[in-house]
Amino acid sequence: MSAEILYSKRLMNYPIIIQGGLGAGVSSWLLAKTVSQMGQLGVVSGTALDLILARSLQTGDHGGHLWRAMQHFPIPEMAQRIFDTFFIPGGKKDEEAFKKVPMFSQNPNRFLQELTVVANFVEVFLAKEGHKGVVGINFLEKIQMPNLFSLYGAMLAGVDYVLMGAGIPREIPGVLATFANHEEASLKMYVEGAESEDTYRIRFDPKKLIQKVLPELKLPKFLGIISSLPLAMTLFKKATGKVDGFVIESHTAGGHNAPPRGKLHLNAKGEPLYGEKDKVNLEKIKRLGLPFWIAGSYGSHEKLKEAIALGAKGIQVGTSFAFSRESALSEEIKQKLLQKTVRGEGNVFTDPKASPTGFPFKVVSMEESISEEKEYHDRPRICDLGYLRHIYKKKNGSLGYRCPSEPIENYKRKGGSPEDVIGRKCLCNGLMANIGLPQLQKNGYIEKPLVTAGDDYKFLAQFLKNGESSYSAKDVINYLLDLP
Repeated sequence: MSAEILYSKRLMNYPIIIQGGLGAGVSSWLLAKTVSQMGQLGVVSGTALDLILARSLQTGDHGGHLWRAMQHFPIPEMAQRIFDTFFIPGGKKDEEAFKKVPMFSQNPNRFLQELTVVANFVEVFLAKEGHKGVVGINFLEKIQMPNLFSLYGAMLAGVDYVLMGAGIPREIPGVLATFANHEEASLKMYVEGAESEDTYRIRFDPKKLIQKVLPELKLPKFLGIISSLPLAMTLFKKATGKVDGFVIESHTAGGHNAPPRGKLHLNAKGEPLYGEKDKVNLEKIKRLGLPFWIAGSYGSHEKLKEAIALGAKGIQVGTSFAFSRESALSEEIKQKLLQKTVRGEGNVFTDPKASPTGFPFKVVSMEESISEEKEYHDRPRICDLGYLRHIYKKKNGSLGYRCPSEPIENYKRKGGSPEDVIGRKCLCNGLMANIGLPQLQKNGYIEKPLVTAGDDYKFLAQFLKNGESSYSAKDVINYLLDLP
């Protein structure tokens, strides 16, 4: 397929390439901005942006980008409070721990609400700054409690697309329409042990937080990230607002994978086995009349042509962008793992146990990673970030919070099953370490990285031309579009 044909498709107001929302902070504003400036859909990760902003300010805000964006926030005193709380000129000392950020609950305190709204505004503002391209933000439905505040902050910055997977984000389109008018919105909370008559929701009224008349916000397009036809049908028929399209993601994609349909079986390496039931019927997807993109090992020009021939508008690509110069993955990790691919040693393991969510999670093998710690004994168990905590109903009807990665006795005391803790890892702290923001714990333990990538990881050496040790996001796009 010629570049001319590909570019003609772009005139239909759809991107050909969607850059995946990568981990926590890996798909940073710089990466999304670079992709967007090339006419494609750059996407920032919305996961844990409150924590990332707080820690980045404590490292000194190199380049002053965060403060520049915060000065554009519509409530200056709110942004100033966040800045004054966390900013450390020149950055904190290596032997100092990061200041704590409150964990989310059904009723987060006002400061955490402010921090989350501002953080999402900052990330999207920087990604959109200085150009006219489109920018999206990616969220996980499984991380329930921050999502309302995150969505509103992204919309304040004029985000163009919202993408969400890892669950059934049926209520999100309606929330977006509600927030466009700064009205109160709510989301159902999934509570373990809840009875059929129980209703638990988390609510956010922007007017109580902002207390200022603001103009109506732009309504972003919503793309549901799905792995099955039933999920697509549920969103299509039962979403509370408009669904603008789908990203169809297979189990070869990085990060969280949908569990196999039916009973879980493992291969000889201990990975989940996927079969015919896990393949999405694209013909039935096409009948819904909505645009879709295909993700999961579609990161080549040949696979892009195949996707378009199957009726897709294009592809979503994550892994190739995750190791580009513009991503926020630490430079040391990039170099170690890229050199592994050069030597033909790249290995990705789909771990059925690692994630506290219960979803399979793809892990890249590397030294000095929590993925290398047999039985996870080396790391003292602690849950101090809490993004993946499970919400459960206590005997008195109130809500409690527990995580299979927290101290085992604590988890059992809260009613958790001892079997749940086997093989679980602290994704929250591992993902922070990936982007150079590891916590120094009180006992002196420095959190180790936990890197995720899709099956395309083993092909990254192709981007290292003429002995170079790195490549750019522009190289990836040119490769995908078969441009010089």
